[in-house]
Amino acid sequence: MMQSYITEIGRSAKMYCEHTARSVPTLSDTVVTLIEMGFNVDTLPVYAKRSQRMVITAPPVTNAPVTPKSLSAGQKRTHPSHIPGHFPEFPDPHTYIKTPTFREPVSDYQVVREKAATQRRDVERALTRFMAKTGETQSLFKDDISAFPLIAARPSTIPYLNALLPSELELQTLEETDSSEQDDQTDSENAAGNVIADDPSADKENSVLPPGGVVPSTKASEDNVIDNPYLRPVKKPKVRRKK
Repeated sequence: MMQSYITEIGRSAKMYCEHTARSVPTLSDTVVTLIEMGFNVDTLPVYAKRSQRMVITAPPVTNAPVTPKSLSAGQKRTHPSHIPGHFPEFPDPHTYIKTPTFREPVSDYQVVREKAATQRRDVERALTRFMAKTGETQSLFKDDISAFPLIAARPSTIPYLNALLPSELELQTLEETDSSEQDDQTDSENAAGNVIADDPSADKENSVLPPGGVVPSTKASEDNVIDNPYLRPVKKPKVRRKK
């Protein structure tokens, strides 16, 4: 019964407060509520000053546990004067403050060069260790083979072979020239075959030619092609005329 009585006082005081366009009840709202409920407000001072009253002590203040924050940026804002204190606090600043998550690229020449040298050294060390673990190794000490392993040197039987072999660029250039010459040769042969087929006086020559009207010179030339680029005859570079 006491609980329902106190609840009704609070509900009525809140209604009077909102009726006057306010959000926080005041003492006048509580007094009007008690008068409306039929309570004699004049007896309150006498009841508060009685001799046998019980004083209820305030509950001890305990510090709220501090929750660790995963991200903190800026300073947390407090409520302005026009916002009541019972309102929830502002969220963490990182939710509405611009926080860049990237760093500006380093443009200092010395720092860039040092970083590149460090990366190159790390790559060389990693490759050396990988080759030492997967391949044959040699040790500086006969007693302990695992200490200071070195990559085993593999002598080549023909050390000058790498100097004689053509590079990839030279091979690509040779292939391009060969393909262009073959295209020109096939075009000329096709043109010659068309001329022979159109000429009626060349029946005797056509009777000697094999079927298809193509001279078997290409087959002989293909048989005589040399695979070694250093033994092939010298070919002049093709000069394309501008039309």
